[in-house]
This record gives sequence, C-alpha cells and structure tokens, in this order.
Amino acid sequence: MTTAFSERTETSAATGEFDLEDRHALRRVAGLSTELTDVTEVEYRALRLERVVLIGVWSDGTLTTAENSLRELSRLAETAGSVVLDALIQRRGRVDPATYVGSGKAAELAGIVAASAADTVICDGELSPSQLRRLESVVKVKVIDRTALILDIFAQHAKSREGKAQVELAQLQYMLPRLRGWGESLSRQAGGRVAGGGGIGTRGPGETKIETDRRRIRTRISKLRGEIADMSTGRQVQRGRRRQNAVPSVVIAGYTNAGKSSLLNRLTGAGVLVEDALFATLDPTVRRAETPAGRAFTLTDTVGFVRHLPHQLVDSFRSTLEEAAEADLILHVVDGSDADPQAQLAAVRGVLAEVGASQVPELVVINKIDDADPVDLKALELKERGSVLVSAKTGEGLDKLRDALEQALPDRDLPVRVTVPYSRGDLVARVHSAGEVTHAEHGPDGTLLEARVPPDLAAELKQYAVVRLSAHAFAAAY
Repeated sequence: MTTAFSERTETSAATGEFDLEDRHALRRVAGLSTELTDVTEVEYRALRLERVVLIGVWSDGTLTTAENSLRELSRLAETAGSVVLDALIQRRGRVDPATYVGSGKAAELAGIVAASAADTVICDGELSPSQLRRLESVVKVKVIDRTALILDIFAQHAKSREGKAQVELAQLQYMLPRLRGWGESLSRQAGGRVAGGGGIGTRGPGETKIETDRRRIRTRISKLRGEIADMSTGRQVQRGRRRQNAVPSVVIAGYTNAGKSSLLNRLTGAGVLVEDALFATLDPTVRRAETPAGRAFTLTDTVGFVRHLPHQLVDSFRSTLEEAAEADLILHVVDGSDADPQAQLAAVRGVLAEVGASQVPELVVINKIDDADPVDLKALELKERGSVLVSAKTGEGLDKLRDALEQALPDRDLPVRVTVPYSRGDLVARVHSAGEVTHAEHGPDGTLLEARVPPDLAAELKQYAVVRLSAHAFAAAY
C-alpha cells in the first residue's frame, strides 16, 4: 500500500513538473511582436507585453493600499511575460472620464513612455473604450487595463477544455464593446447585389463590418455558454455521487499565489502544478483525503481570486466557483507574508458571497508562516479567531490543520446498533466501507454491529435495529 501510494505521488509530482516546464516554454520572448500585420480590417489587438509602464489612480483608501495594488499589478504584468520599467500613481477624487488620469499626468506619462522606449501602458483599473482610445492618442503606444491583463494571463494558463471555453467567453464579453478598426474599414456598408456590381436600384444600407463582427461574437458567446453548461453537468453528477456516499466536500479557496496548490499537494500528494506566479491554477483539482481518524473527504483546489476580479471572469467561471457554494467546508488560505492579508481575505470573501458561498462554514489557514513577520502573524491570528498557522513549504503546522479539519467537518452520520442476518452480508460490507464501525461481534441470529453510518444506509438498517445502545456504542456515538 505504501509503495503504491509513493509511486502514485511520484507520478503526480512528475506531472506537475512537466506542466511547469510546458508553461515556461510558452513565455513571451522579448522583442517579438504579436501585433497583427494586416490592420486593414478588424484590429483584435493581441496583447504584446514586453516593456510596460504602470499607471494607477488613488481615489480612496490609504497610500499604502494604492501602492499595494500597483505592486500587485506589477506582479500580474510579470506573470504575463513583460518587463516593468516604471510606475506612477495619481491622487484624484475620481478617475478622469476622458483619459483615466488628468491631462497633465497623461502628458507626463507620455514623456516617460518615450524616454523608456516602452511599448505598452497598463492601467490599474477597468477603462471604458473611450478612455482607452483617448489615452492612447496621448501616449502614442498601446494602452490596456487591469481586466485585459488578467484575461491574458488566464488565456496563457488555461489547459482543460472547460477552462479554455470559460476564458474565451470572458474575453469575448470584454472585447464586444471594445471592437475597433482602422480608417473606414469598419464603416463600409454593402446591401443587395452591390458587392457583385448590381448597379443602380440594387443598393441597400446593408450591415457594417463592425456590426458583422459583433453579431459573430454574440453568436459565439451564446454557443460557449451552452458548452460550459453542458460540461458543468458532469461536475454536478460527480458532486451528487459524493453526497450519496456521504463523503464531505472541502474546497480550498483563497487569494492567488497564497499557496493553495502547495497545500493540496501536502495534504494529498496530488502533485499538481505549483508555481510562484499569479493564477497558476485555473482548472479545479479534486483529490481524496482522510482525517487522522480515517474519515474520508474530498479536497478541491480552485482558481485563485484577486482584488477587482473582472466580473466577466466571475460570470464565466461561475460553474467552477459554485463548487465552493456546494461544499461542506471552505479552507480559506491566506498569505501570511503578504503586505495586506486582510485585503486578501476581504477580496476572497466578496467573490464567495457573489457566487452564494458566504454561508458555507470557513476555516482560515494562514500560510507561508516561514516567510512572515511574527508580529504581523500574531495580529492576523487575533483578528481571525480559530485560524490555523501553517507552512506548506516546510510542513510546519500541518498536523494541527488536519486535526482542525476533522473537528470542522460536518457530521452527517447516524449511530446505529443492529443485528444483520448472515444472509445480508452485503449490508455488513457496506457498513464497513461507508461507515465507522465501533463494535462488531457474531451471534446466533447474525452480526451485531455498532457503528455510525450515512442516513440512507441507516434507513436500510432500521429493520434490524436493536433498541438499546450499549455504553460502548453511546460513548462512541456521542
């Protein structure tokens, strides 16, 4: 058994390493452009993130919060494969409706872009199509916002069929109001037989090129939603089977790069991809685990969250995120070494509330304690009562986490004391496999069992029940 588990763990770990190698092999190469060469038609503007300058607007909160947000944007840009050259923050009551930042700051930004030879500006917020166009006209390079950057990272990291479909859906929803082209290519109209030279009397208003592309995008969005709904049915069936077998479900949720996948590997030997980058995990991974007492449960690794997670992604990944809404327990992992872990907790809880998971019991796990300041850890632990401190890297605190998991798991099993006839050996086998047997002995009328079993099995055993519970069974049950 141990040998088989070790071999399986080694195989899983090797799979994770291969996934990491594949991902690094697909990183963008500096100096290679991904812009379309033919811009006479629609310019879909594939991202080229090589040399970037960041810009943010500080409209509320503290300066520290604004700096942390810009620092996170820098990590996002680096994860996408770019080099961050400079960053600016402007203090404003609200973002400028025309160019996101004021005209003076936009001119200053243009000077920095020209001096540093940057080719992209990334804004720490979601910009309207008009803001993108006007800011680009000032800085003379491509401008993208935080949403487009996150979507680009998701597109790089998606591997499964469902993950790719979810990312494509989010990208199309973002792209639809932002379609634009060059010159008059998107305003040409042709109706009737004019394209074939029909002449006078055959012309009509027709449909502009941009209207055609919008129609095609809407059609594709509708098709993707149908495909995602069909693929989510399989996950619902699997969840239903686990519930029939009374297997508790635990979902690992948390901020991106908080160490969720590392924790899953530590607890189950799953060997999933682990990378020090944002949004390394997009496809949920489900593994079987056991408490110290031997009780089985499933552990699901989910996509990480981030501040201002694009609503397109929440909508597209709703079928995946609903895994948390239907769980018995959420293992909320937070990076204890982060500059603002409370903001991480708030951002994750906001998304969980949006998908209907705010009522699910939560166990906060403060990770990366080997790299965190002890004073900050103590303050966080006092704010999050009942939390567990661990290090998925060193293994510190994992035994306490397993014990806390066992205490937090819901107890849906019922105590029974039954005498099962020897002709129903199948029931005895089910009690041993699906329940927890505390006492068993063979008598003249059958097998006497004292155990805790799932409700459906308890209903089948009711006809063989022995009314009185022994002191041994009572103590074990309660």
